[in-house]
Amino acid sequence: MTLHQIPLERRTLHGHFSCDLEPVLTIDPGDSIRMACLNSGWRLDPTTFYEPRDLELDDGHALIGPVAVRGARPGQTLVVRIDKVCAGSWGVTFAWNDERLGIEDADPHAVLWTLDAAEGWARDQSGRRVELRPFAGVLGMPPPEPGVHSTQPPRYHGGNIDCAELVAGTTLFLPISVDGALFSAGDGHGRQGDGEVSGTAIECPLDELQLTLDLRDDPELSWPVARTDDAWISFGFDPDLDEAASIATAGMLDLMVREHGLDRREALALSSVVVDLRVTQVVNGVQGVHAVLRHDAIDFTTMA
Repeated sequence: MTLHQIPLERRTLHGHFSCDLEPVLTIDPGDSIRMACLNSGWRLDPTTFYEPRDLELDDGHALIGPVAVRGARPGQTLVVRIDKVCAGSWGVTFAWNDERLGIEDADPHAVLWTLDAAEGWARDQSGRRVELRPFAGVLGMPPPEPGVHSTQPPRYHGGNIDCAELVAGTTLFLPISVDGALFSAGDGHGRQGDGEVSGTAIECPLDELQLTLDLRDDPELSWPVARTDDAWISFGFDPDLDEAASIATAGMLDLMVREHGLDRREALALSSVVVDLRVTQVVNGVQGVHAVLRHDAIDFTTMA
Protein backbone atom coordinates (compact mmCIF):
# COMPACT_ATOMS: atom_id res chain seq x y z
CA MET A 1 0.00 0.00 0.00
CA THR A 2 1.14 3.56 -0.78
CA LEU A 3 1.18 6.75 1.29
CA HIS A 4 0.42 9.80 -0.86
CA GLN A 5 1.28 13.36 0.19
CA ILE A 6 -1.19 16.03 -0.96
CA PRO A 7 0.37 19.53 -0.91
CA LEU A 8 -1.55 22.48 0.48
CA GLU A 9 -1.84 24.71 -2.56
CA ARG A 10 -4.45 26.42 -4.69
CA ARG A 11 -5.06 23.46 -7.00
CA THR A 12 -5.81 21.10 -4.10
CA LEU A 13 -8.20 23.50 -2.28
CA HIS A 14 -11.89 23.96 -2.89
CA GLY A 15 -14.82 25.44 -0.97
CA HIS A 16 -17.78 23.49 -2.37
CA PHE A 17 -18.81 19.94 -3.20
CA SER A 18 -19.34 18.91 -6.81
CA CYS A 19 -19.14 15.67 -8.77
CA ASP A 20 -17.80 17.84 -11.61
CA LEU A 21 -14.56 18.66 -9.74
CA GLU A 22 -11.54 16.93 -11.20
CA PRO A 23 -9.68 14.77 -8.66
CA VAL A 24 -6.32 16.09 -7.51
CA LEU A 25 -5.15 12.51 -6.93
CA THR A 26 -6.28 8.98 -7.81
CA ILE A 27 -5.34 6.18 -5.42
CA ASP A 28 -5.84 2.45 -5.07
CA PRO A 29 -8.10 1.03 -2.36
CA GLY A 30 -6.09 0.63 0.83
CA ASP A 31 -3.77 3.56 0.08
CA SER A 32 -3.22 6.37 2.58
CA ILE A 33 -3.26 10.12 2.06
CA ARG A 34 -1.47 12.74 4.15
CA MET A 35 -2.28 16.45 4.03
CA ALA A 36 -2.24 19.74 5.90
CA CYS A 37 -5.42 21.82 6.10
CA LEU A 38 -6.32 25.48 6.51
CA ASN A 39 -8.88 26.29 9.16
CA SER A 40 -12.50 26.14 7.99
CA GLY A 41 -12.59 29.86 7.20
CA TRP A 42 -9.61 29.83 4.83
CA ARG A 43 -7.34 31.56 7.35
CA LEU A 44 -3.56 31.34 7.38
CA ASP A 45 -3.58 32.87 10.87
CA PRO A 46 -6.28 34.56 12.98
CA THR A 47 -6.18 37.75 10.87
CA THR A 48 -5.03 36.67 7.38
CA PHE A 49 -7.11 34.89 4.73
CA TYR A 50 -5.67 32.54 2.10
CA GLU A 51 -5.67 34.11 -1.35
CA PRO A 52 -6.64 33.86 -4.13
CA ARG A 53 -10.19 32.64 -3.53
CA ASP A 54 -13.28 32.53 -5.71
CA LEU A 55 -15.97 34.24 -3.62
CA GLU A 56 -18.67 31.97 -5.06
CA LEU A 57 -16.94 28.60 -5.40
CA ASP A 58 -14.84 28.99 -2.23
CA ASP A 59 -17.68 30.22 0.00
CA GLY A 60 -17.64 27.05 2.11
CA HIS A 61 -15.08 25.21 4.23
CA ALA A 62 -11.51 25.09 2.94
CA LEU A 63 -11.30 21.45 1.80
CA ILE A 64 -8.46 19.36 0.40
CA GLY A 65 -9.27 17.11 -2.55
CA PRO A 66 -11.14 15.57 -4.13
CA VAL A 67 -9.36 12.22 -4.09
CA ALA A 68 -10.61 9.49 -6.41
CA VAL A 69 -10.45 5.83 -5.36
CA ARG A 70 -10.06 3.39 -8.24
CA GLY A 71 -13.06 1.10 -8.66
CA ALA A 72 -15.31 3.00 -6.25
CA ARG A 73 -18.95 3.07 -7.30
CA PRO A 74 -22.32 3.95 -5.75
CA GLY A 75 -23.66 1.14 -3.59
CA GLN A 76 -20.26 0.41 -2.10
CA THR A 77 -18.94 1.63 1.23
CA LEU A 78 -15.94 3.93 1.56
CA VAL A 79 -13.89 2.97 4.61
CA VAL A 80 -12.06 5.99 6.06
CA ARG A 81 -9.52 5.03 8.70
CA ILE A 82 -8.41 8.10 10.63
CA ASP A 83 -4.74 7.40 11.26
CA LYS A 84 -3.45 10.72 12.58
CA VAL A 85 -4.79 14.19 13.37
CA CYS A 86 -2.32 16.88 14.46
CA ALA A 87 -3.68 20.35 15.24
CA GLY A 88 -1.88 23.52 14.24
CA SER A 89 -0.62 26.17 16.65
CA TRP A 90 -3.68 28.44 16.87
CA GLY A 91 -7.46 28.36 16.89
CA VAL A 92 -10.49 30.59 17.35
CA THR A 93 -14.03 30.13 18.68
CA PHE A 94 -16.80 32.64 17.93
CA ALA A 95 -20.08 33.43 19.67
CA TRP A 96 -22.76 35.54 17.99
CA ASN A 97 -26.04 37.09 19.14
CA ASP A 98 -28.78 34.59 19.94
CA GLU A 99 -31.93 35.95 21.56
CA ARG A 100 -33.05 32.45 22.53
CA LEU A 101 -29.95 32.18 24.70
CA GLY A 102 -30.29 35.65 26.17
CA ILE A 103 -27.48 37.16 24.10
CA GLU A 104 -28.46 40.15 21.97
CA ASP A 105 -27.33 43.63 20.97
CA ALA A 106 -23.71 42.71 21.56
CA ASP A 107 -20.65 42.50 19.37
CA PRO A 108 -19.57 39.00 18.32
CA HIS A 109 -17.18 37.47 20.83
CA ALA A 110 -13.99 35.68 19.81
CA VAL A 111 -11.95 33.37 22.00
CA LEU A 112 -8.39 33.08 20.68
CA TRP A 113 -6.51 29.89 21.45
CA THR A 114 -2.85 28.91 21.49
CA LEU A 115 -2.55 25.19 20.74
CA ASP A 116 0.25 22.91 21.92
CA ALA A 117 -0.18 19.64 20.04
CA ALA A 118 2.83 18.03 21.72
CA GLU A 119 1.46 18.68 25.22
CA GLY A 120 -2.18 18.16 24.16
CA TRP A 121 -3.57 21.44 25.49
CA ALA A 122 -5.23 24.61 24.19
CA ARG A 123 -4.98 27.86 26.17
CA ASP A 124 -7.17 30.92 25.57
CA GLN A 125 -6.25 34.58 25.92
CA SER A 126 -7.44 34.56 29.54
CA GLY A 127 -5.22 31.63 30.48
CA ARG A 128 -7.93 28.96 30.61
CA ARG A 129 -6.91 25.52 29.36
CA VAL A 130 -8.81 22.69 27.73
CA GLU A 131 -7.49 19.34 26.56
CA LEU A 132 -7.10 18.92 22.81
CA ARG A 133 -9.13 16.25 20.98
CA PRO A 134 -8.46 17.19 17.35
CA PHE A 135 -10.54 15.93 14.44
CA ALA A 136 -11.58 16.91 10.92
CA GLY A 137 -15.12 18.25 10.84
CA VAL A 138 -15.58 17.53 7.12
CA LEU A 139 -15.05 14.02 5.76
CA GLY A 140 -17.17 13.18 2.77
CA MET A 141 -18.15 13.06 -0.87
CA PRO A 142 -20.26 15.22 -3.20
CA PRO A 143 -23.94 14.64 -3.95
CA PRO A 144 -24.55 12.71 -7.18
CA GLU A 145 -26.48 15.61 -8.69
CA PRO A 146 -24.33 17.89 -10.90
CA GLY A 147 -23.62 21.47 -9.93
CA VAL A 148 -22.22 23.35 -6.95
CA HIS A 149 -23.29 22.18 -3.48
CA SER A 150 -22.69 23.83 -0.11
CA THR A 151 -20.20 22.28 2.29
CA GLN A 152 -22.33 23.31 5.29
CA PRO A 153 -24.94 20.55 5.70
CA PRO A 154 -23.81 16.95 6.25
CA ARG A 155 -25.49 14.44 3.96
CA TYR A 156 -25.91 10.67 3.77
CA HIS A 157 -22.48 10.41 2.10
CA GLY A 158 -20.76 12.45 4.79
CA GLY A 159 -19.43 15.98 4.64
CA ASN A 160 -19.64 18.43 7.52
CA ILE A 161 -20.44 15.79 10.14
CA ASP A 162 -18.75 17.72 12.98
CA CYS A 163 -18.68 14.73 15.33
CA ALA A 164 -16.16 14.97 18.15
CA GLU A 165 -15.76 11.16 18.18
CA LEU A 166 -14.00 11.12 14.79
CA VAL A 167 -10.52 11.36 16.29
CA ALA A 168 -7.41 9.36 15.38
CA GLY A 169 -8.03 5.64 15.73
CA THR A 170 -11.65 5.84 14.57
CA THR A 171 -12.91 4.28 11.33
CA LEU A 172 -15.73 6.00 9.44
CA PHE A 173 -17.91 4.10 6.96
CA LEU A 174 -19.64 6.19 4.27
CA PRO A 175 -22.12 5.21 1.55
CA ILE A 176 -20.45 6.06 -1.77
CA SER A 177 -22.44 8.56 -3.80
CA VAL A 178 -20.47 8.91 -7.07
CA ASP A 179 -18.07 6.91 -9.21
CA GLY A 180 -14.54 7.24 -7.87
CA ALA A 181 -15.86 8.45 -4.48
CA LEU A 182 -14.24 11.93 -4.95
CA PHE A 183 -13.47 12.22 -1.24
CA SER A 184 -12.53 15.54 0.42
CA ALA A 185 -11.52 16.50 3.96
CA GLY A 186 -10.87 19.57 6.08
CA ASP A 187 -12.38 21.81 8.79
CA GLY A 188 -9.90 21.19 11.60
CA HIS A 189 -11.24 21.29 15.14
CA GLY A 190 -8.98 21.31 18.19
CA ARG A 191 -11.83 20.50 20.56
CA GLN A 192 -15.63 20.49 20.32
CA GLY A 193 -18.51 19.68 22.61
CA ASP A 194 -21.50 17.71 21.35
CA GLY A 195 -23.90 20.18 19.75
CA GLU A 196 -21.27 22.80 18.83
CA VAL A 197 -23.76 25.23 20.33
CA SER A 198 -22.10 28.57 19.44
CA GLY A 199 -21.70 27.48 15.83
CA THR A 200 -17.95 26.97 16.07
CA ALA A 201 -15.53 24.69 17.89
CA ILE A 202 -11.83 25.51 18.32
CA GLU A 203 -11.52 26.22 14.60
CA CYS A 204 -7.91 25.49 13.74
CA PRO A 205 -5.66 24.43 10.89
CA LEU A 206 -4.36 20.88 10.85
CA ASP A 207 -0.62 20.46 10.48
CA GLU A 208 -1.20 16.83 9.56
CA LEU A 209 -4.23 14.71 8.70
CA GLN A 210 -3.53 11.13 7.61
CA LEU A 211 -6.31 8.88 6.36
CA THR A 212 -6.45 5.43 4.78
CA LEU A 213 -9.21 4.93 2.21
CA ASP A 214 -10.57 1.50 1.32
CA LEU A 215 -13.63 -0.06 -0.32
CA ARG A 216 -16.16 -2.62 0.87
CA ASP A 217 -19.08 -4.17 -0.97
CA ASP A 218 -20.93 -4.82 2.28
CA PRO A 219 -22.63 -3.72 4.33
CA GLU A 220 -24.61 -1.53 1.93
CA LEU A 221 -25.18 1.53 4.07
CA SER A 222 -27.85 4.22 3.84
CA TRP A 223 -26.17 6.58 6.33
CA PRO A 224 -22.69 6.89 7.87
CA VAL A 225 -21.55 4.72 10.76
CA ALA A 226 -18.27 4.73 12.68
CA ARG A 227 -16.32 2.42 14.95
CA THR A 228 -14.13 3.76 17.74
CA ASP A 229 -12.00 1.85 20.23
CA ASP A 230 -14.95 1.95 22.64
CA ALA A 231 -18.16 1.96 20.60
CA TRP A 232 -20.17 1.72 17.42
CA ILE A 233 -21.75 4.98 16.23
CA SER A 234 -24.57 5.57 13.73
CA PHE A 235 -25.51 8.99 12.34
CA GLY A 236 -28.66 10.80 11.26
CA PHE A 237 -29.04 14.24 9.65
CA ASP A 238 -32.29 16.08 8.93
CA PRO A 239 -33.77 19.57 9.33
CA ASP A 240 -36.01 18.05 12.03
CA LEU A 241 -34.20 16.82 15.15
CA ASP A 242 -36.77 14.06 15.74
CA GLU A 243 -36.23 12.74 12.22
CA ALA A 244 -32.44 12.90 12.63
CA ALA A 245 -32.81 10.88 15.84
CA SER A 246 -34.98 8.30 14.03
CA ILE A 247 -32.41 7.96 11.23
CA ALA A 248 -29.58 7.46 13.73
CA THR A 249 -31.65 4.92 15.70
CA ALA A 250 -32.61 3.00 12.56
CA GLY A 251 -28.94 2.87 11.60
CA MET A 252 -28.09 1.48 15.04
CA LEU A 253 -30.78 -1.20 14.71
CA ASP A 254 -29.31 -2.19 11.33
CA LEU A 255 -25.89 -2.41 12.98
CA MET A 256 -27.12 -4.51 15.93
CA VAL A 257 -28.91 -6.92 13.63
CA ARG A 258 -25.83 -7.19 11.41
CA GLU A 259 -23.13 -7.35 14.09
CA HIS A 260 -24.96 -9.29 16.83
CA GLY A 261 -27.57 -11.33 14.94
CA LEU A 262 -30.46 -9.77 16.84
CA ASP A 263 -34.09 -9.61 15.78
CA ARG A 264 -34.94 -6.00 14.92
CA ARG A 265 -37.61 -5.69 17.64
CA GLU A 266 -35.20 -7.21 20.12
CA ALA A 267 -32.54 -4.72 19.02
CA LEU A 268 -34.96 -1.83 19.56
CA ALA A 269 -35.77 -2.98 23.09
CA LEU A 270 -32.08 -3.38 23.94
CA SER A 271 -31.29 0.01 22.36
CA SER A 272 -33.60 1.66 24.86
CA VAL A 273 -31.42 0.19 27.60
CA VAL A 274 -27.86 0.55 26.31
CA VAL A 275 -27.75 2.99 23.35
CA ASP A 276 -27.13 6.71 23.94
CA LEU A 277 -28.53 9.31 21.54
CA ARG A 278 -26.35 12.42 21.38
CA VAL A 279 -26.86 15.68 19.53
CA THR A 280 -23.90 15.91 17.17
CA GLN A 281 -24.49 19.51 16.11
CA VAL A 282 -27.40 21.97 15.73
CA VAL A 283 -25.72 24.58 13.54
CA ASN A 284 -25.07 23.20 10.05
CA GLY A 285 -28.39 23.80 8.33
CA VAL A 286 -29.59 20.34 9.36
CA GLN A 287 -29.65 18.77 12.79
CA GLY A 288 -27.21 15.95 13.58
CA VAL A 289 -27.74 13.04 15.97
CA HIS A 290 -25.41 10.13 16.65
CA ALA A 291 -26.36 6.91 18.41
CA VAL A 292 -23.64 5.29 20.52
CA LEU A 293 -23.42 1.61 21.49
CA ARG A 294 -20.40 0.80 23.63
CA HIS A 295 -18.67 -2.49 22.82
CA ASP A 296 -19.02 -3.60 26.44
CA ALA A 297 -22.68 -2.56 26.82
CA ILE A 298 -24.10 -6.08 26.25
CA ASP A 299 -22.49 -9.23 27.62
CA PHE A 300 -23.26 -12.09 25.23
CA THR A 301 -20.93 -14.58 26.94
CA THR A 302 -23.53 -15.75 29.48
CA MET A 303 -26.01 -16.87 26.79
CA ALA A 304 -26.62 -20.60 26.64
